[in-house]
Amino acid sequence: MRSSIGTVLTVLGVGGALGAAVACGSSSDGSSGGTSGTSGTSGTSGTGGTSGISGTSGTSGTSGTTSGGVAGPGGMHAGCRIFPTDNAWNRAVDTEPLDAELMASVMPGLALGTGMHPDWGTMTDNYGIPITVGKAAAPARITWNTTYGPDESDPLACALGPFCYPIPLDAKIEGGTSSKPASDRHVLFLATDGAPDHCVLYELYNTQNPSGSGFTAASGAIWKLDSNALRTEGWTSADAAGLAVLPGLVRIEEIKRGEIPHALRFTMASSRQAYIHPATHAAGDADASLPPMGMRVRLKASFDDSSFTGASKVLTTAMKKYGLILADNGSNWYVSGESDNAWEPEMDALISKLGGVKGSDFEIVKTGSIVIPPK
Repeated sequence: MRSSIGTVLTVLGVGGALGAAVACGSSSDGSSGGTSGTSGTSGTSGTGGTSGISGTSGTSGTSGTTSGGVAGPGGMHAGCRIFPTDNAWNRAVDTEPLDAELMASVMPGLALGTGMHPDWGTMTDNYGIPITVGKAAAPARITWNTTYGPDESDPLACALGPFCYPIPLDAKIEGGTSSKPASDRHVLFLATDGAPDHCVLYELYNTQNPSGSGFTAASGAIWKLDSNALRTEGWTSADAAGLAVLPGLVRIEEIKRGEIPHALRFTMASSRQAYIHPATHAAGDADASLPPMGMRVRLKASFDDSSFTGASKVLTTAMKKYGLILADNGSNWYVSGESDNAWEPEMDALISKLGGVKGSDFEIVKTGSIVIPPK
C-alpha cells in the first residue's frame, strides 16, 4: 500500500534548488505475480512530464543520463526503441561503485532474508501489467478521479478537452474488467507511429473501464521515447517514483530473445520520502533507514547462478549487469513484468528459482545524489 505525502516540493541535494512543483498523494495495491505466491503491491499516482505526439514538454529538462553507468544496446518492444541507449534504464551498472552511505544506512533493513518474486503472469489470471501496442487511435478524453491528476498529468489538447490521449478504448487494463481492488489498473499504450526511434508511450494509473469517448484515471504520463528528459521535479507519473513503467518490465519477447538489456522495476514495502534521479517523486516516510525512490541495486557478481537456465538465467544476468530500480511501494523484492499468456510454461519454474535469490544477494549502486523534499 502506497502512502504519498502531499506538499510543495523544493528540490534539494542535486546542486541546489532546481525548482518547485505540486506534489500529490494516492495509494493502491498492485497485482499478484505468477501462478502461486502472495499478492504484490505497486501503488502509483499523478504525473506530468514529457510531451505527447503533438503536446508540449512539461519536463524540467533534466537528462535521464544522470545516473551513471555505461550505455548499453538499449531495449526494443514491438519494433520501438525504448528510450535512447544512454538512458538511465539502459545503462549497465555492473562496474559502478557501491553507494557506501546507503549500504550502511539502508541495506541492513532491505528484507535480506526475503526471496524475489516475479510479479507477472498470464492475462487469464490477470497477473502483471499488460501492454497495448498499435498506431495512435482517435483522441480519448481523460478525466481525473484525483485532485492532483490535472496538476501533474501531461496535457494533450483536442476538441474534447485539455487531456486527450490517443489510447484505443479497448486498451488492456491491469486487472481486467473487474474491480479487482488489489490492482493498480495501469494502462500502458505504446504508439508505434514513429517506429523504430520515435515512438510515444502513454501510461495511465487507476484507470476505469472506458465509457463514451474516454477513460477516467488518477493520472497520466506521456513519454517521448527518443528523449532522456525526466519529469518535472516533484511530479509523479503512473508510477510512484515518477518513472515510466514499461521500460522496467520483464517482457516475454526479451526472454525469447535471450537477453534483457535494461534495468528492472521492483518494489519494497516501505520507502523514504526522498528520491534519486531518474526518479522525480517520493512517496514514503521521513526515515533515513528506508530506501529512496530511484535507488538502484544489482545482484552481486559472486551470486552463483550456474544452476539457472532459460528465463531465470536471463533474469539473473540482467540483474547483475543492469540492476533494478526502486519504482514503487509494494511487496518486498517483487519484480514487475508484462501480463501475457505466453508466460504459462515458465511461471512455476521462475517462482521457484527466483525465490532462491534473497535480498542479501544484492548491493546498492551509487547512481546519484538524494533529493529530499521539505517537511
